[in-house]
Amino acid sequence: MGRCRLCCRIFILDDLDKELEKRGHAFCRYADDCNIYVDSKRAGERVLSSIRNFVENRLKLKVNEQKSAVGRPWKRKFLGYTFTVHKKCRVRVSPESIRRFREKVKELFRQGRGRNLYRFINEDLNPVLCGWIHYYGLAEVKGFAEELDQWIRRRLRLILWRQWKRPWTRFKRLMGYGISEERSARSAFNERGPWYNSGSSHLNQALPKKYFDNHGLVSLLETLERP
Repeated sequence: MGRCRLCCRIFILDDLDKELEKRGHAFCRYADDCNIYVDSKRAGERVLSSIRNFVENRLKLKVNEQKSAVGRPWKRKFLGYTFTVHKKCRVRVSPESIRRFREKVKELFRQGRGRNLYRFINEDLNPVLCGWIHYYGLAEVKGFAEELDQWIRRRLRLILWRQWKRPWTRFKRLMGYGISEERSARSAFNERGPWYNSGSSHLNQALPKKYFDNHGLVSLLETLERP
């Protein structure tokens, strides 16, 4: 499916759909966002010009030139999705969508610093995770979900580490989670920053994935793989 993509935004839907079907084009459209898939860049430029004339002359509408372009599928996005570069393309979540998701969740974590962890996860975090991952249920490339799961758990460990505040409190907490006395002391008094400790082996051992599963944390990967 190594095809170029023609992307144009339009406003009258049925007439354009019928015209594209009559011409035999492969296309997908949602509201005023439409992608047309052709075999080459030259064909894409030809179709772009032809469809622009149809939209502006027949439908009497204006094509948004800033958002209309010919490009490779993996360099463009549609409704938050894009494609892999491989000869046999697979659908994946666009990097921009993942970046926006991280920014949104980061803001949630800032608000959850002083909150009870169980309530924060179930009342604030999980609804956002569920809504986002269900929207991207068509993604065929799933590695992004595992990476985000790891990042989310690290952010939660960061919250707990900051809540523990004092080295002696951290020492007692680590001991309580099964870390040896010597290692707990070394970790609690290491004078490293919170972000370093949130990704450290001692905190990963003390607060593994199972710990957050027991708190009800939604796993993006498991949700995506669920039939």
